[in-house]
Amino acid sequence: MKEQKGVGRMWSLYKMGGVTPAIASMLGSQNAQQMAFIRNANREQRKQSLMDSPLMDLEMVVFDLETTGFNPNNGDEIISFGAVVVRGGERVEGESFYSLVNPKRVIPRSIEELTGITNEMVQDAPDLMTVLHDFMKFIGRRLLVAHAAGHDKQFLNVALWRTSKVYLNHRVLDTMMIAKWLEPGRESYGLDELLIGSGIPITVRHHALEDSIMTAELLGKYLKRIQERNITTLGDLYAYLSKH
Repeated sequence: MKEQKGVGRMWSLYKMGGVTPAIASMLGSQNAQQMAFIRNANREQRKQSLMDSPLMDLEMVVFDLETTGFNPNNGDEIISFGAVVVRGGERVEGESFYSLVNPKRVIPRSIEELTGITNEMVQDAPDLMTVLHDFMKFIGRRLLVAHAAGHDKQFLNVALWRTSKVYLNHRVLDTMMIAKWLEPGRESYGLDELLIGSGIPITVRHHALEDSIMTAELLGKYLKRIQERNITTLGDLYAYLSKH
């Protein structure tokens, strides 16, 4: 009973945002510090509204995840993070993020063949908490962008909840949704088809960083087309996307 009360007290303090010495002892000091950073960064994000910000003034982080499958609630794990920064509709050279993740489970052969990431490659990679901490530090308070963002956001939310008991507070803009609005009636809105249609060379698909770079190029072309429609703020863009 005494042990249960102790755990309950630690959990209460944990939910309030504090990382007690007891929790630090349970998690290890490095993981406890990483968890505290993630929770604080997520809390700070709630205070920021980007809706009135001009689109071309916003710094955006275009990101992609590679995973062992499609269901994070059924044992699938993130195996790599990739991200680049876009400012003024252009990718910022030198501002990128890439890391493998040790999923602590076997990567299926089909995923190895799709992504080129093997079990041997992730054996000595950092764990999820470490990479998630570094990724959150990289993105800061910037707008997130992804293609078919539902998949990536779902995995991020599961990862954040598992490691830090928070959910993502960042806004996530989906280039697939923008494409559906700008180009209604297309047969496919897959990344390959949209890249080809926009004249963007396809480099290496299903590599988190390469996919982020190509999606950033696609975003830049879409932002120019959005400006031509006299849509200037993020709030305006969301209002139009919500109708389609």
